[in-house]
Amino acid sequence: MSQGSNFVDYVKICCRSGRGGGGSAHLHRDILTSKGGPDGGDGGRGGHVMLKGNSQLWTMLHLKYRKHVIAGDGDCGSSSLSSGKTGRDEWLEVPLGTIARDSETGEILYEITTDGQTEILTKGGRGGQGNSHFKTPTNQTPRYAQPGEAGKEEWVILELKVLADVGLVGFPNVGKSTLLSVVSAAKPEIANYEFTTLVPNLGIVAYRDNRSFVMADIPGIIEGASKGKGLGLRFLRHIERNSVLLFMVPADTKRTITEEYNILLAELEDYNPELMHKPRILAISKSDLLDEELTAEMAKEVPDLPYVFISSVAQKGIQELKDLLWKSIV
Repeated sequence: MSQGSNFVDYVKICCRSGRGGGGSAHLHRDILTSKGGPDGGDGGRGGHVMLKGNSQLWTMLHLKYRKHVIAGDGDCGSSSLSSGKTGRDEWLEVPLGTIARDSETGEILYEITTDGQTEILTKGGRGGQGNSHFKTPTNQTPRYAQPGEAGKEEWVILELKVLADVGLVGFPNVGKSTLLSVVSAAKPEIANYEFTTLVPNLGIVAYRDNRSFVMADIPGIIEGASKGKGLGLRFLRHIERNSVLLFMVPADTKRTITEEYNILLAELEDYNPELMHKPRILAISKSDLLDEELTAEMAKEVPDLPYVFISSVAQKGIQELKDLLWKSIV
């Protein structure tokens, strides 16, 4: 199975919580008591469908074929004020960065961002109250109890947005994967054709004084991505969670650096205008092709933002780039 088919960042699941158990309408009877009072216990609540964050997961592959999740029903109450057993909860473990949405309204229900974070995705039905709750001065022996509440059935969308400090933004084949392989221990697939990267790759970048930050190499953007072209919206979703956006434009671009940067920026703005508030840095890649004179000439046409000329192959400008990124992150 390829890395692409291993990476699942979107699943739609039908969640059904358990029905609550009915309360008991039992009246106390024993050898010495022929007409005792109410001693019916409460029903147990139905099982919840629960979400739990797990920092060891990076994909939702394990949920891809789990289309229906059904929690257990609560047991009925019984005599001697005994409560029914709670229904079995069903747990869905998800990677950090997962968003749960209502499939009909699109409303965000939860965002899972920390390891061990737990949320009730679909709540189980409440257990019914036993007849002991309904005893009054005028009705000493109520012969009725509350039924359990029905569980819920709903379709939920789970969507993963990669959590990283730095997101690499650029057209296909500008050297994003190469940069990640040079600055971290990540080993993304690298080749000289478009869309080599089909899934996000994360790498931990070592910085000075044993500090580090996380960089994400995300599938390359193309013109029209915000309209869903190419890998389009699937790519752009992962950009939303990055603290800093590192735009990469190759030195051998057929357009000017500013033109290429502006096209990338426009795609992000079309998709989500809030992305415009994130810190941005520009790296001009493949700059080992340039001599000093050409570098100085190209620097004149760079847009107004922090920039650095880099070459991953020649290790040129890499430390300077790390310094710029670290300043923006902290």
